[in-house]
Amino acid sequence: MGIFTEYAINGLQAGLLLFIVSAGLTLCFGLMRVINMAHGSFYMVGAFLGLQVSVMTGSFVLGLLGAAIGSALVGLTVERTLFQRIYSRGPFAQVLVSFGLIFVFDELVRIIWGGEIRSLSRPEYLSEAYQIAGAWVESYRLFLIAFGGVLSGLLLWGLVKTPFGLMIRAAVDDRESAELLGVNVRQLFSVVFLIGASVAGMAGFVAIPLVNAFPGMGDDVLISALIVVVMGGLGSVTGSLLASLVIGFGLTIGQVFMAGYAPAVMYVILGLVLLARPNGLLGKPE
Repeated sequence: MGIFTEYAINGLQAGLLLFIVSAGLTLCFGLMRVINMAHGSFYMVGAFLGLQVSVMTGSFVLGLLGAAIGSALVGLTVERTLFQRIYSRGPFAQVLVSFGLIFVFDELVRIIWGGEIRSLSRPEYLSEAYQIAGAWVESYRLFLIAFGGVLSGLLLWGLVKTPFGLMIRAAVDDRESAELLGVNVRQLFSVVFLIGASVAGMAGFVAIPLVNAFPGMGDDVLISALIVVVMGGLGSVTGSLLASLVIGFGLTIGQVFMAGYAPAVMYVILGLVLLARPNGLLGKPE
């Protein structure tokens, strides 16, 4: 019983953390139809900025706040200076520009923080372990589940139940009509881009105690996030959440039974889902 509880908790934590990372990409790619290959870089930048603040202040909470604000500002700067110029040029220009940004951010991180791997200890108040249903579970993993659950709930609630979410969906469905009704679509998309970068930065920081921080850490995360977006269905945040949980549990089981080939589980799951549902779990035909 204890081993199944451990698998369930680890899978839930991995899935929710993956959803936090991919949520911004889901919003940009699925809703705004903007292909941002540099989304993983915001994950990396947030990790290093948060780590710097945490080391300077000795506070995990301030580090998390620094990661959120820093990555949001970086994301807003990139959106205002680059992406607003290429929105109308189609996906090819977006892929080229954002792919180039990956190398720019990787080198900037190496120049500023060096190329060595950096670690961050768990906060003292999150370093204990608790016995749940026969399994010993780290309190930090429970924190990640709570953190991911709250952020996921806020994102879903904001898109479905608030006027802001209504404006986003209206702008995606019919941009011209939304603009005629007084919606500033350009500013709205800037806010969405900012939120996505901020959430990715926070995910990067809270992941450091588990995976460490190093230049290029966002590259692998980007692949996982793209799989989540496609598997969940373009434009479906709920589908991305479901896909993240499925992949999270799949990776957890894969690391137990075939540790050397665990990443391949993602591609197997993606292939099976697309064979059964070509538009993704909750995607709609376009």
